[in-house]
Amino acid sequence: MPSSRAREVSRANARIPGVPASVAELAENGQGGISDRLMREVARHDSCFDHPGMERASEDRTAEAARVVVGRRPVRRDIKALVDPGSFREWDSELHSRDPLRFEDTRPYRQRLEQARAKTGEREAFVSGSARIGSHRVAIGVFEFGFLGGGVGCVVGEKLARLFERAVARDLPVVVLHRTGGARMQEGTWSLFQMAKICHAIETHRATEQPYVSVLADPTMGGGLASSGALGDVILAEPGARIGFAGPRVVDQTIGVQLSPGLQTAEMLLENGFVDRIVPPDELHAVLVRLIGLGARSPRAARPTEPSRPLPRVLAPPVERMASVSAARRLTRPRFDAWVGSLCDDFLELHGDRLQSDDPTIRGGLARLGDVSIMLVGIDRGSTQRELGTRNFGMPRPAGYRKAQRLFRLAGKLRLPVVTLVDTPGADPTAEAERHGQAFAIAETIRELTVVDTPVVAVITGEGGSGGALALATADHLIMLEHTHLSVISPEGCSAILWRDPGSRAPAERRGRAARAMAAMRSVARDLVRCGLADEMIQEPQPASHPLDPAVVDATRAAIETALERLTALEPAELQRRRRRRLFRDRRWIGEEPLDPFG
Repeated sequence: MPSSRAREVSRANARIPGVPASVAELAENGQGGISDRLMREVARHDSCFDHPGMERASEDRTAEAARVVVGRRPVRRDIKALVDPGSFREWDSELHSRDPLRFEDTRPYRQRLEQARAKTGEREAFVSGSARIGSHRVAIGVFEFGFLGGGVGCVVGEKLARLFERAVARDLPVVVLHRTGGARMQEGTWSLFQMAKICHAIETHRATEQPYVSVLADPTMGGGLASSGALGDVILAEPGARIGFAGPRVVDQTIGVQLSPGLQTAEMLLENGFVDRIVPPDELHAVLVRLIGLGARSPRAARPTEPSRPLPRVLAPPVERMASVSAARRLTRPRFDAWVGSLCDDFLELHGDRLQSDDPTIRGGLARLGDVSIMLVGIDRGSTQRELGTRNFGMPRPAGYRKAQRLFRLAGKLRLPVVTLVDTPGADPTAEAERHGQAFAIAETIRELTVVDTPVVAVITGEGGSGGALALATADHLIMLEHTHLSVISPEGCSAILWRDPGSRAPAERRGRAARAMAAMRSVARDLVRCGLADEMIQEPQPASHPLDPAVVDATRAAIETALERLTALEPAELQRRRRRRLFRDRRWIGEEPLDPFG
């Protein structure tokens, strides 16, 4: 006799237009459950996902039929919310798990699989395919947590690997929404090795120069996090999502420690630098549209026979060097947010160094400058007393430099030019920074800018203090605002070392010695353009204009766009040769009879 549930399903099906009679008949003969054959029949008629040419009304009726037959289908709901209507084409729907170990706990694994299929209407815990997000074609995969907790077994690992392989073959970005408890224990070590398989497949996708966006939903745990979840070029998370490697029950039973409630959360990961953004589900589609659009490669510019405009070499009457330093330090001088809001048509900030934390002093993300997508990275020292404290007075910590490194590598993968905004008195000199490898972080950041295969344009908008500034100012084209400097050391530091200034002199005397040191170092914008270390100077109407002067914005944007137009026309090998010549340019005045760089 048919079960009461089967009869209920059958009666419900009969009331819904568009549900095939075969579905109702299969339900009547379900023998206490919904059979695989019924699931195949529902899937065959699920036109919302497999047959986009059907009318929308038919899609809605079929989706409603599926909900009545199998209950809620979160994975299909997630896909529908993420992609453009009717654009999803499923891949590998025929794959389903076996029972390689003939595993049995309180129930046989085969029985658990059958029940999971009946419960969710899916053949496996992962659904993948191609779709459009904001008109951009993508490869997309979504976990179904209702299917054995979204566990990663051999078939899920295979479907994930195939997702990235197809994305490589078709040159597509990848989006994966994770909702998984980790590796599937019922498939033993075979399941464990799926992590390595997935990681390898993701690495092959890096060659496509297309982004991989990992979305961590609730929950994302264990091997699912420690493979595809953690390797996104950009990682988004749902608010409050439970995210971690070992779940609280496992930790408690293995080492007898109870984890604090707020430990394995999206918010904790954001604070510690492992997540770029926390995005509510109803905003995820819009954020993905922006991310994929900003990460799309711009066409290589045709190489101009002549520069679009000559670099300006005529300089305005000089201002006393220490006056420029004072202007760069003024609290009222425009800072990072003002520059981003004035220069960029769009900016999507990314967070975290993926190692330790998210330093708020160095900020960066994907941006659009006119028709060109760029990776924008800058130093933010804040515009108020409170922001100065939050931003550590513009002195980046090691985590900030590591965040910059990550963004530079992402720019190289996506073939996006890099634009940096530099305004810092120097790197954080505290003991904490030393313990976390400040010098090592600076060196690696400089190295990344010398090897990235995309153009780098740097703009000094305020102070440029020593190696902490050079870490973001090593560029193919260096622009400096008039009242800025890029110095090997602060004038006060130079005075203290070379003039043996003990720091106990009268303030006026200390200022005089600092001014003398600055004059000797000759490191303000005017000096560096003259000697060729900087490429151009943007004149400012007054030492500290606030709010940001439109004329300065227009001139700076034009300078960046002109430099990018010229540099993006170069092939990567030629760009690297040009960069090497630039880095070794001091050879022309080193020797027995050196040239005067200021001559």
